[in-house]
Amino acid sequence: MPLMGSLYVGSSGLQTSQNALNTTAHNLTNTETTGYVRQQVQQSTRSYLQLSVDVRSVNNKQVGLGVTYSRVKHIRDYFLDKIYRRESGRSMFYEVSTEVMEEVEGQLGELHGEAFQTSIEDFWTAVQELAKDPASSVTQGLFVQRGAELIQRAQAVYKGLSAYQDNLNMQVKDQVDKINSYGKKILQLNEAIRKIESGGIEQANDLRDTRDQLLDELSEMANINYGESVNGDVWVQIEGVDFVKGPRCFEMGIFADEETGFYTPFWPQNASYTTDANGNKIYTKESIANAHVFKFNREISTDLNTDIGGLKATLLARGDHRADYRDVADKDKYNGTDGSGNFVSQSVIMNVQAEFDQLIHNIATKINEILGTAAGVNEVKGTFSFKDENGNILNMTDVRLCKADSDGYMRKDDGSPIEMFTTRSGSGYKKVTLDKDVTDPNDPTKVLLEAGDYWVYVPEDPNNPSSLYNIENLQIDQELMQKPSMLGFRLPDGSEDQATADALKAAFTAEDYTLNPNLSKRSTFVSYYTDLVSQIANTGYVSRSIYLNQQDTMESIESARQQVSGVSSDEELSNMIKFQNAYNASSRYINVIDEMLEHLLSTLGV
Repeated sequence: MPLMGSLYVGSSGLQTSQNALNTTAHNLTNTETTGYVRQQVQQSTRSYLQLSVDVRSVNNKQVGLGVTYSRVKHIRDYFLDKIYRRESGRSMFYEVSTEVMEEVEGQLGELHGEAFQTSIEDFWTAVQELAKDPASSVTQGLFVQRGAELIQRAQAVYKGLSAYQDNLNMQVKDQVDKINSYGKKILQLNEAIRKIESGGIEQANDLRDTRDQLLDELSEMANINYGESVNGDVWVQIEGVDFVKGPRCFEMGIFADEETGFYTPFWPQNASYTTDANGNKIYTKESIANAHVFKFNREISTDLNTDIGGLKATLLARGDHRADYRDVADKDKYNGTDGSGNFVSQSVIMNVQAEFDQLIHNIATKINEILGTAAGVNEVKGTFSFKDENGNILNMTDVRLCKADSDGYMRKDDGSPIEMFTTRSGSGYKKVTLDKDVTDPNDPTKVLLEAGDYWVYVPEDPNNPSSLYNIENLQIDQELMQKPSMLGFRLPDGSEDQATADALKAAFTAEDYTLNPNLSKRSTFVSYYTDLVSQIANTGYVSRSIYLNQQDTMESIESARQQVSGVSSDEELSNMIKFQNAYNASSRYINVIDEMLEHLLSTLGV
């Protein structure tokens, strides 16, 4: 090879070694950078200089021009990335579930330093003391006072659960906003990477690292699918729906329910809408019904990959409304098999709200029923048409009522039966008039109900919240609070009403209640709350165990990823020494060629 041509070989060595040193230095600089993937130098020979062609020879006569810095490899393992992102989403799902269970345990287990269990036990103790001495004003006062404390503390617990539900609701909005911002950033990075790599010479590895880090973080919030197109763009799907594709980011919408204020993520491209006078799109609960991002009609299962993503876990824990005893009264509604879209059984907060409210509702209605029976309230089968004090017609079937009697036993001053627990709108009894006797349709000679004035119990109306005996709507009768001795517990003949006191005591020991329709174990009022806490503890233990197992899985996967793509300072320092020696060798090679040329030109005069 001519000496002048040999300079190309040395020059290429210098350039390649210098670029390799720059890459090594870049790796060392970013050793602690989150999401950075080590870059590896790939070298190859430069194109050969062909001197002549001889068809009889094995090879043509050609001279090499040195080495070239062909590209910087982006060292990633697609398979490990795929597994990592799926498992990180699952890990976040159970992390959120565990945090929610711990918060619920805190709400129920401790209230300003005193466990709610104490409220139940105190009320039960008051009932027992009342049974020992029913006619005592002291035991009657204690009974009413403990009942008031029970309601106050129950309302505080329920309020705490509702406040945490609102907190989760805000987290839903924040996560949706974050997901949308990630989508727009990925779209920007796609464009920047495409511009840099369109020439086919340079690799936008740092931008690719940033994009991959966004995918890592996005996978924690939702179940994603992704891939890379031939032009280097990344496409992303969330829950099987296009999120980033081509030149567009299909942002999630967020719908705020007017009644509950709860946010629901939905896909605007799949929803219908109307427009207002200014051309703004208006969505309704019905118009987004088929566009929800997350469908909760499938079982949450690792086998089905339905337990992936922190946003899904947050939505699932929060639920879609404030739950009460009505949500556990019907099995189909509770399990979401009634077509209503409810998923109370799967929602931690709603499940606890409904079961807790059911306990208080059962205590209140059972005690009211026992007191009503003492006041002469009984059930009469049949259909009746009453007229209220305003002249309105009230049609009722199978009613619970008693004769209007201002001097009756266990009655208030206006003659109505005493209700210890009332709704905020007042007593559940209404004074009505029956204009004429009602006879048995099968036996006209038999009178079911005589004409006259009555106090009739108006059943709770599921569609009328003000009529419900639930935690938010309950209170102790204000007149009874002021005068607990109204209870009396002395029959018209002056004797103690031990039977009613014993009935109250028996109500607390009767195993007549279940936590929810899916369970068969029956509980008393006292053991019901214990079962509720145990259920929460067991569910929390399961979530916590799965989360800890997921943490171990994540650590092993991340370790495997780091072995492939992580920066090793020892390896990079070794490479630096190697490339420095290569640089020095190329430099010495050029010096030798330079000395030879100088010798030829100055000494030999060539």
